[in-house]
Amino acid sequence: MKSMKSGLLICSVAAAFIFVSIGGYLRAAENEQVVKITAKKFEYSPKDITLKKGVPAVLEFTSLDRLHGFNCPGLGIRQDIQPGKVNTLRFTPDKVGTFPFHCDNFCGTGHERMTGSITVTE
Repeated sequence: MKSMKSGLLICSVAAAFIFVSIGGYLRAAENEQVVKITAKKFEYSPKDITLKKGVPAVLEFTSLDRLHGFNCPGLGIRQDIQPGKVNTLRFTPDKVGTFPFHCDNFCGTGHERMTGSITVTE
């Protein structure tokens, strides 16, 4: 009987931990800044993105034609953007400013124009 009570107590504690963890995850997901970005030869849409410092961000990339790259050295983030799927990049901006980004997978003549910026505000 004692081992059954101990097992029940362990299961109860584990269940409480799981519920608290899930609740924390859901609260974090509700507070995320989600930006959907499409990439196609020589352009991102949107090309100008505004985020808030300290608030988790999710960039969801979709390529409309081929492999592209997303590189924002000022924020230390990078992502390959493969066609046919959503490519997700999660990060938390930790500084204020405007940070240029560019495609770093050569995609043809005009590749150098595939740029944009992320502005992080307080």
